[in-house]
Amino acid sequence: MSAFLSACRREPTMYTPVWLMRQAGRYQAKYRDIRSKLSFIEMCKTPEISAEVTLLPVRQFGVDAAIQFADILLILEPLEIGFEFTEKQGPRILKPVRTAGEIDAIREPVDIRNAIGYLLESIRIVRAELSDRVPLIGFAGAPFTLASYLIEGGASQEYVNTKRLMFSDPTAWDVLMTKLTNAVVEYLNAQVDAGVQALQVFDSWVGCLSPADYRKYVRPHMNRLFRALNPSVPVIHFGTGNPALYPLMKQAGGDVIGIDWRADLELQWSALGEVAIMGNLDPSSLLAPIEEMKQRAKRVIDSAKSRPGHIFNLGHGVLPQTDESSVKLLVDFVHEYSSR
Repeated sequence: MSAFLSACRREPTMYTPVWLMRQAGRYQAKYRDIRSKLSFIEMCKTPEISAEVTLLPVRQFGVDAAIQFADILLILEPLEIGFEFTEKQGPRILKPVRTAGEIDAIREPVDIRNAIGYLLESIRIVRAELSDRVPLIGFAGAPFTLASYLIEGGASQEYVNTKRLMFSDPTAWDVLMTKLTNAVVEYLNAQVDAGVQALQVFDSWVGCLSPADYRKYVRPHMNRLFRALNPSVPVIHFGTGNPALYPLMKQAGGDVIGIDWRADLELQWSALGEVAIMGNLDPSSLLAPIEEMKQRAKRVIDSAKSRPGHIFNLGHGVLPQTDESSVKLLVDFVHEYSSR
C-alpha cells in the first residue's frame, strides 16, 4: 500500500507522505501553456486534458498522491444551476438562490453519473497512466460551501445572505442542504466507482460559522454524507478559518481531518485523538527563502512527533506566485527529513 493510503489509515510509514492542495495550477509553466489555449471549463471537460493536468505534479515533483483536476462547482450542472468562471471575480452563480421558492425549484439530482461522464473518463485515464505508482484522490465541495456559493452568488467575506437564510428560514436551509448532500454523495461515489482511491471533502468556507451554528445547521447533513459514502476508500475532511470547528468536524465524519496553517498541529491532534491529520504549512512559506521554507516545514513535521497518520500538506492551496522549484525542494525535503 502507498505511504499516503497507509497514513490515511494511521498505519506506520517509511516517511511522511506529502501532496499539496492545488498542486496543479497557475504557478506551473506547463499548466499556463495549456490554459492559454483553453478556457478553464474546457480544461475540466476534456478528459485527456484534465488527466494530463492531474498528472503534471506527480511527474514534476514526485508527490505521494494525485488529485483529480476539476472544480467544486461542476456538480451544479446536473442540478441545472448556471455558473461561470470569470477572470477577475472567480466563480459566479448566474442566478443566486435566496428564497424558499428558489430552493424548491432546484431539481433533485438525476443521473449525475451521466452528466459528469467527462470527469469519470478522466479518472479512468489517470488511473491507467499512474499504474498504482501513487493513488488518485477525488473530491467535492461540502454542502455548506456549495450552499454559500449558491446564496452569495460568488466569493464572500461576511456570508450575510447565507446566514440570513440559515437563521430566518431553517426549513428552507435544510431542504437546500439535503439536496446538496444527496448530490455530493452520488458525485463522490461515482468517482470511487470510476477508480479514485481516496476522497476529499472541501468545506472551504465553513470557518465563518460558530461552533454552535455548525452543530445545528451543518453537522447533521455532514453526518449523513459521510455515512453514505463508499466505505472502501478513506475520506479527508478539510475546513479552513476556524480551529474551534475541528472537533465538530471529526464528529461529523472522515478518516483524516485537514487543518489549515492557523492551527497548531500538535495541539489539534492531541485534542482530536484517534484520527489522521493532514497539514499544515502556510502556503506563503513557499515564497520564503529556501532555508526558511525548510525550517517551517521541519516544524510541521516535528510537531507530528512521528505519530502514524500524518500527511504533510499546505494549510490551503499552492499560491499562483509560487516558484516551481520551491515545490520540488519542499517535496524532497519532506521525504528526506521525515525518513524513518
